[in-house]
Parts: sequence; structure tokens; C-alpha cells
Amino acid sequence: TSNINFKISTFNSDIKLHAKLNIAIKAALKAGENIIRSSKRLDRATVETKGNLDFVSNVDKECEEIIMDTILSAYPDHAILAEESGKHGESEYEWIIDPIDGTLNFLRGYPHFCVSIALIKNNRAEEAVVYDPFKDELFTCSRGNGAKLNDTKIRVKNQNSLTKGLLATGFAVRSTTDFSPQLKTINDCLKQGADIRRSGSAALDLAYTACGRLDGFWEFGLSPWDVAAGSLIVIESGGIVADKDGTENYNTSGSIVAGNPKIVKALLKVIK
Repeated sequence: TSNINFKISTFNSDIKLHAKLNIAIKAALKAGENIIRSSKRLDRATVETKGNLDFVSNVDKECEEIIMDTILSAYPDHAILAEESGKHGESEYEWIIDPIDGTLNFLRGYPHFCVSIALIKNNRAEEAVVYDPFKDELFTCSRGNGAKLNDTKIRVKNQNSLTKGLLATGFAVRSTTDFSPQLKTINDCLKQGADIRRSGSAALDLAYTACGRLDGFWEFGLSPWDVAAGSLIVIESGGIVADKDGTENYNTSGSIVAGNPKIVKALLKVIK
């Protein structure tokens, strides 16, 4: 606990944290510690199959309990929407939790996964945390106060077109067997001179877009816990987020396009 409190103060030394963001950070760091411990004994992990290439491990469930316990100990009246256990309670405040975004990566020892936590108030994201415990990178934001990577403010990259851009995407392996629309979009982006990554963690792809490592990100077939935190971090980094139809329904439609305004416009044109 003392180490977690030290990390909170280190990552956020020059601002007075919102109390709710503080709790989200504490929950993410606790879950991250459990993930790192568990990654050293993956041979002991128990894994269930939820669907096509969709897995849940005992570590996912343990981390979800850690996060929920931390949040509810501070805010017992708040509601929670968690990937593994579903919806808990009713409130104007709802925490949206993905205990390990990139479970398959984690189970394979592929070091690209994260904890994702967002607080929604009256259907609008207010606080967000995306934590990569392997790299010890903490992306945070409160609405209206900008976004940070650890203790450094971040901004989306000022890329004017898809040419020479670096994009990321993913495949909705859980919900479709027809990838032709996505493959056509990838083909058209490559034709325009972009390069593309497929990492297996939508939350980290959004965080990487927010800090300029990527110029843009799009994906279809997502769930609210995949995008709730990362989308706010992009917005607070000066970017914009839309669904594939150009509206702001990305939390419920399952599709998302993110980046600076010019990149999002270019991606939407290709997708349409």
C-alpha cells in the first residue's frame, strides 16, 4: 500500500488530484501489482473460453475484484459495469472496468496489456485511467484538465494526412467471421501511405494515440469497457473520437475512430 501511495504522489506531483481519479489510480495500481505477480507463474493460470478467441483467466477475475473492492470502499453507492461480472447497482456515477485489456496477450506472455478504468457521470466520462503494469506507464485524465502519461502532459500528434502516418486497429474476432470490410479499410489506408499496427489492446491503442505514438486508431465490434477510459484520454489530449458513422455514440455502437481532427476525418472517409 505504501508503494502504491508513493506512486500516486510521484505520477501526479504537480496537481491536486480529483478524489475520484485518485481512487481509480489506486485501484489500477493494485490490479497491476497482481498482474505482474501472476505473469511470473502463468503456468498456474486457469483459463475459461467465453467465445471465439475470447478468454477469461482467474487473474482477470482477481483483478476485477481488487478494482471493485477499492472503488466501493470509497464510493459504496456508485454503480459498476465490469467486463467479467457485469453490472452492479444503479447510480448517476458508474465505473466502467476492464481488469485486463489484452487478456490473450497476457496469457501468452506478450507484454502488451493494461488495466482500464473510467468513471461515467450521467452517461459522460469524467475520469479515466489506463495502466500498463509491464511498462509501468500510467495514462490519466480528468475532464477539462488535460491528460498525462505518468507525470508528463500529453498531446495527440499533429499529423495532417494518412500518408506516412502510423495507425492501429483490431479485429472483432468475438462478434464476426466476415472481416472483408475491415480488410478493405486496411488496404485503402495502406494505399494512402499509412503503416498499421495490430496490438490486441484497444485501451492501449487509444492511450498511444493520445500521447502521439500513434496518429490514429479505429476498430469495430468493441464493448464499453474497451473504450470508455481511452476515449476520454484522447479527448483530453486534444484529439477527437467518433464512431464509424461520425457520431459520438462510440461507447454504445461498438465502433470507434480516434486521432486528431484531420486524421479522424480521413479515416472516416476511408471507412465510409
